[in-house]
Amino acid sequence: MIQVSEQAKKKVILMMHEDGFNYKTDFVRVGVKSGGCSGLSYELKFDKEQTENDTLFESNDIKIIVEKKSFLYLAGTILEYSGGLNGKGFVFNNPNAQRTCGCGESFSL
Repeated sequence: MIQVSEQAKKKVILMMHEDGFNYKTDFVRVGVKSGGCSGLSYELKFDKEQTENDTLFESNDIKIIVEKKSFLYLAGTILEYSGGLNGKGFVFNNPNAQRTCGCGESFSL
C-alpha cells in the first residue's frame, strides 16, 4: 500500500489539472528504476490507463498505480509534499530504504 499525505494530495490535484488529467478518473503512476547515486530512483508521472501488470491503490482520494516489479520496493511508502523554503517537492517516505542520497531522490535496500 502507498499512502498520500494531505499536502501531496493538494499538489497532485493541482498538477494533474494543469497537465490535463482528472484526479477522479486518472492515475498517479509511481515506480522505481535503476539509477541515482544510491542505486535506485523514484519515478512519478500521471497516466490515463492501468495495465494488467499494475497494482491499484487509492489513498486520500488519489488513485495510484504501481507496476508489480516496483511494488516490493514501495510497500508502505508515504508520498508527501514539501513546498517550504527548500522547495523540495514530492518526498517518498519509504520504510524499505536502508540508505538514501542527500537529495532524497534515490535509495538502496
